[in-house]
Amino acid sequence: MSLDIVDIIQRHRSIRKYKSNKVPDELLNKILQAGLRASSSGNMQSWSVVVTRDQNIRKTLFKPHFEQQMVLEAPVLMTFCSDFHRMRLWLKEKDAPDNFDNLMSFMIGAIDATLASQNIALAAESEGLGVCYMGTTLASCYEIAEILKLPHNVVPVVGYVLGYPNENPPLRDRLPLEGIVHYETYSDYPSKEILEIYKEREIKGWKRYMENSDFRELVEKHKVQNLAQIYTILKYTQESHKRYSQNILKCLVRQDFSNND
Repeated sequence: MSLDIVDIIQRHRSIRKYKSNKVPDELLNKILQAGLRASSSGNMQSWSVVVTRDQNIRKTLFKPHFEQQMVLEAPVLMTFCSDFHRMRLWLKEKDAPDNFDNLMSFMIGAIDATLASQNIALAAESEGLGVCYMGTTLASCYEIAEILKLPHNVVPVVGYVLGYPNENPPLRDRLPLEGIVHYETYSDYPSKEILEIYKEREIKGWKRYMENSDFRELVEKHKVQNLAQIYTILKYTQESHKRYSQNILKCLVRQDFSNND
């Protein structure tokens, strides 16, 4: 019996281990069609997706994806891109002004690509497939764009592996609704409320990392005291975020999204 959409959303989990079974072309095309129905600014559909199944190409993508083993083991790697290349070619053919070589255009395409990626992910999960989103797609966009031979005005923004799950991980904790939703205007958080919002996350997140022997060793080595410090001392450092930011900016310049005068 098929699940309804709310059930599919509520059961989502990141899958990092996959069976070797290939995803049939017919099924792949079916879930890709779901991406076409995603909301799109001006119905321009300023996104594209590169579906990578070739093992040699995935080996080349292994390093820019921070050597995550699932890049090699999952049968499919999806790279969703902000894409105004196609639109600009059409504008040239129709003798129309070219207005899409700027940051606003990149952001429109990035939002379109993200919306389409989630449509396809939900369609995939409804068919018994699993996915795992990878932030490395944006962090390494400069290198990934080269490997995938992306032309001007095409920038990787969202990516995930896809295939038949070979694990059934537990659902991850989420912040409570009242910590996310604001009504009418934004209501800032007093200290006591912030601590309450993150209370469950601190307990469950810390436990999850401590169950990983490699991470526990890092925690002990760097004398990390809590989950917040895990995020900012071990995982998402100021240095790494500055480096990734520069990589993104460099990619936007090369891919012709930098005309912002």
